[in-house]
Amino acid sequence: MLKYIAVAGNIGAGKTSLVEFLRSRFNLSPFYEPNDNNPYLWDFYRNMSKWSFHSQVYFLSKKARLHQELQKGRDTAIQDRTIYEDAEIFAKNLYMQGLMDPRDFATYWELYEALKSSLRPPDVLIYLQSNLRTIRKRIAKRDREIERVIPKNYLKRLQRLYSRWIAGYDISPVITIRTDRMDYVSDLVDQLELLKRIEGYIK
Repeated sequence: MLKYIAVAGNIGAGKTSLVEFLRSRFNLSPFYEPNDNNPYLWDFYRNMSKWSFHSQVYFLSKKARLHQELQKGRDTAIQDRTIYEDAEIFAKNLYMQGLMDPRDFATYWELYEALKSSLRPPDVLIYLQSNLRTIRKRIAKRDREIERVIPKNYLKRLQRLYSRWIAGYDISPVITIRTDRMDYVSDLVDQLELLKRIEGYIK
């Protein structure tokens, strides 16, 4: 692997769109969030306390496998959401809200720490920052059936945890991009501004 570019941000922040844009612009090898294959996800959104541990362990194992695969590649890799977010944001949120048993969370966290120590950190983390109103609009616009049942308060808590996490993140350089008014999908000016900020880390 030449370089490892990570894209982080809340649900609906624009991660997949950015990965697609950079993949086509720089001929990168993309690695995407394994949401569609999670056999627990429907159950989780309907009963978070019952299925939180199962769902998060699935994501952790799949994300670790993706990370291992991108490390073996020969090209520059770009990843849509990192293993760090799975643990530091999503699993931690469930535990803090009493939706994951303390014993289950301790087991999960021990597994996460063991996996994290064996993985190469990103060469740069691109953090996409959006306000909650924008996030909710994007989720509604893309109208994914499984996301229709996400509670509003769940998104708010994720938003707060993301702010705390990125403030303490120190394992690679970070580029923070406000995506509320930036259209890097179709606006040429926004595309050029984005490329100016990040292409030095990619090339």
